Amino acid sequence: MLGTAAVLALLGALDDRFGLSVRDRLLTQTIVILTVISSTGVYIHTLGHLFGHDVVLGWLGVPMTVVAVIGLVNAFNMMDGIDGLAGSLTLVSIAAVVLFASPTSLRGIIMLLALLAAATLPYLAVNLGLLGGKVFLGDAGSTLVGYLLAWALIRLSQLPQTHLSPIDVLWCVALPVFDTLAVMCRRMREGRSPFKPDRGHIHHILLGAGLGPRATLATLVMLAAGLASIGAIVSSVDHSAGANLMAFCLILGVYMATVMRMWLRQEARRQGAFAPRPGPGAKIHSLEAERHSAASGLAARGRDHRVENGGSETEAFRRAVERADRR
Repeated sequence: MLGTAAVLALLGALDDRFGLSVRDRLLTQTIVILTVISSTGVYIHTLGHLFGHDVVLGWLGVPMTVVAVIGLVNAFNMMDGIDGLAGSLTLVSIAAVVLFASPTSLRGIIMLLALLAAATLPYLAVNLGLLGGKVFLGDAGSTLVGYLLAWALIRLSQLPQTHLSPIDVLWCVALPVFDTLAVMCRRMREGRSPFKPDRGHIHHILLGAGLGPRATLATLVMLAAGLASIGAIVSSVDHSAGANLMAFCLILGVYMATVMRMWLRQEARRQGAFAPRPGPGAKIHSLEAERHSAASGLAARGRDHRVENGGSETEAFRRAVERADRR
């Protein structure tokens, strides 16, 4: 896992420098994930006990693992939009794992999460400008964080002694998952590529609503912690994984509807701000055009009347212009 993580860090650095295509990034990510699966045998082979049945995936677990890891890698990459957000969500996710999982003998995974949290703290201090200078994650850092968290969660969720079900895992990374699904669904509804970047993420929407960067950061950290807490409460009250999944999907639906409504309102305001507003000159021009149109139409009818009744074309045109002037 650490060897393939180094490959992804290099890939992210190259993407930061040269801007790699989505196809190249997805292909490389798929290869490194399949490398881990083939060399360790770790993948999502069960979804736990859902609605009275043990859901065993069999060979379908391999493609699901590829999709899950790629999804979380890109979710943390997409959330890295303001200072401190990706790092803070990393700490929230690690704290949620501790909240959900019982003490486990997997010391390697626990040590990995502890080192990741320890490395995140000084990074946040510099990224937020508390110690001077500035350090950014970039694609190299954000994809690495998502990759390490994804494999740690998969490993922990596939062992019964950890008491961390696959549904609990979703609550540990709920906000990045919610935001990624909402953004991709909106882009596809608009007929665009789900990987084409825009300013429609939750942090962009909160900034557009008038919150400052620090207030947006605090709001999203509290939201992520709140989602993890809701998951822990549902899991402790009702030990059914099916009820836990239904609660997750319900809150996901509410989140997507709310974010979509906020996005549409902000888009409408932006389009209204850039739309040309008619001034006095535009009103005069409109009246002149209306006068000319009315005069032309009446003059044409006057010519028809002259042909039929022998009237004067000049007289008909004069009367048409007078009526247009009065109008």
